[in-house]
Amino acid sequence: MLTFALKLHDALAPDRTADVCWSPFSVASALGTTAQAARGRTADELTALLGDTTPVRETRISGDDVTFAVANTLWAWDALPVNESFLTDLSAWPGAAVRSAPFAEDVEAARKLINADVADTTRGLIPELLDRGAVKSDTVAALVNALYLKTAWTEEFPEHDTEDRPFRDVGDVPTMRREAKSGYAHAAGWQAVTIPAHGGVEAVVLLPDDDLGGLSGVPTVLGALQRRNVELFLPRLRAKSSALLSEPLRDLGVRTLFTKDADLTGLSPDPRLYVDEVVHEAVLRLDEQGLEGAAATAVMMRAVSLELPEEPVTVRVDRPYLLLVRHQHTGAVLFVAQVAHP
Repeated sequence: MLTFALKLHDALAPDRTADVCWSPFSVASALGTTAQAARGRTADELTALLGDTTPVRETRISGDDVTFAVANTLWAWDALPVNESFLTDLSAWPGAAVRSAPFAEDVEAARKLINADVADTTRGLIPELLDRGAVKSDTVAALVNALYLKTAWTEEFPEHDTEDRPFRDVGDVPTMRREAKSGYAHAAGWQAVTIPAHGGVEAVVLLPDDDLGGLSGVPTVLGALQRRNVELFLPRLRAKSSALLSEPLRDLGVRTLFTKDADLTGLSPDPRLYVDEVVHEAVLRLDEQGLEGAAATAVMMRAVSLELPEEPVTVRVDRPYLLLVRHQHTGAVLFVAQVAHP
């Protein structure tokens, strides 16, 4: 899961001076269900990029001070035949559902129906995943993942310690401070600090020794984490991004899916299906109490020719950094944020 997250982040955010927020969990869910619909080379390319999707399917988050919601929905045109075997495969994913949308009859009604469902799952943080034009006259199906997470830190940042502090190339920004036992490592050109939250979730601040650049050292520093007493200075975070993922995915070798040679006969015996676009949006917020995040990914399918007490380690996050939100037990990466302008 981490390998997939870092590969796609490189393709999605090559400009390290830009603010970017996205959800590997959501994208992997949408592409994972698509992979189960795919056959032949189409499936091989998806599987090569995704690797093992077990962490995504098995991530369950619950507990006090935690709200976690996931939906994996197949939206299908009534006239599209859907294989029972695909429905069985889909049922293994959390929040699986199959719903009808009037794609051929009323594209705007179909778009609004999907958007309303995503907005409901994401508690209104993503009110309009699909812009006008995202659903076309020959759209026949969409595989949509939606995700919402709200959880409190196991140990909050004291609000009286938050004050404006300098952040490189930005100026003073509201910055929280906390001294606590945390996972910490300094290796391979990175410092890493974990911030535990309820439900087995943790945020991981990844601070480069210099400017944000290559990510090859991230697995090394994550593998070196040990509990230390850490004094952490961290800006509050408000991040939101949207992206079309077809080009980054093509760059990573997922190409056949977006052509008329796509084989999605695992979903439907109709051989004309191919993917038009993969639409993604994510929101992530961190403050003294905890974190809140939402994401959604839609794989839009069309049919060809459709008729129809030690001294603390001090970490000052005062320059561009990466932040992961992940599930501790499975390693599923729920969100990645690249923060250059907090």
